Amino acid sequence: MRILIFLLVLCCFYSCVSAQSNFFNSKDAYLGQQRPNDTPRVFAQHMLVPDSGIAMGRSAFSANGKEFYYGNSIHWFNAKGNKIRYFKYDDNRWQGPFVLNYDYSTPTFSVDGRSMYFAGRGDGKHSYVWISHRNKDGWTDPSVFLKKGYGLYNFMPTNSGTFYVGSNGDKGNVRDYSTYDFCTLTISKTDTVIKSLGPVINTPAFDGDFYVAPDESYLIISYKEKSDYECELGITFRKPDYSWTAPLNLGSLINDGDAHRWGEYVTPDGKYLIYTKGTSEKDCYLYWVRFDALKAKLKKEALGK
Repeated sequence: MRILIFLLVLCCFYSCVSAQSNFFNSKDAYLGQQRPNDTPRVFAQHMLVPDSGIAMGRSAFSANGKEFYYGNSIHWFNAKGNKIRYFKYDDNRWQGPFVLNYDYSTPTFSVDGRSMYFAGRGDGKHSYVWISHRNKDGWTDPSVFLKKGYGLYNFMPTNSGTFYVGSNGDKGNVRDYSTYDFCTLTISKTDTVIKSLGPVINTPAFDGDFYVAPDESYLIISYKEKSDYECELGITFRKPDYSWTAPLNLGSLINDGDAHRWGEYVTPDGKYLIYTKGTSEKDCYLYWVRFDALKAKLKKEALGK
């Protein structure tokens, strides 16, 4: 009898795990939005901003797909009025949007999903990274995780413990965005080391908007940056020797004319790329597009496999 009960409990456990992992395949996944193919589609426009402001910047789904966090701003280049909003799938429906906190942006999950990093508090220098932790009531108030004299723009963790950032490093004024490179950041008990990823993917202009895969196998970057921040999206792959391939363009369906493109993010199942695009505050939205096949095609082109 004990063995039978154990098997029943085990079966129930694996059924729950399977149901959770398969949520991304359900009709309710991704806020219940109609899935895009190769042509980008505006993502949940009226759900994300039912009142005022702009949904913009990097967004974040929880690993099980049942939480979605994003930035809601009033203006492009003014942090006043910024807030993080979120939806949660509960009682068989999406509920929200709720406000998680004010004065922060760029929600980014830790690798284990128990913490979340933010930019914010209007410091105007991009030299702070803030962190919240899950607790029984939801999330703690953000506290300072890292503060440096150089830029810590678009901070992202990876499985190895290495962080990626856009930063001026030791190149002078943190407000001089033309000096920002895509960089790695390693943190130990005694030191913090920042290192540029080098000239293959960095340029003399601003290099700071990106998404890094958790296994560090690729980066999606905003590149070909112009003085008015108009840019395109490209991808670079890490080689076996840990160097990076020259960026490949994500194609004319994504880079469909002059626009500011940033906030790159790939959903936890690897299927979709979400990003922000606009030519002004009036036409700025989150977009999403099918990404897994495109990535495989470009990886073969870059690495031959």
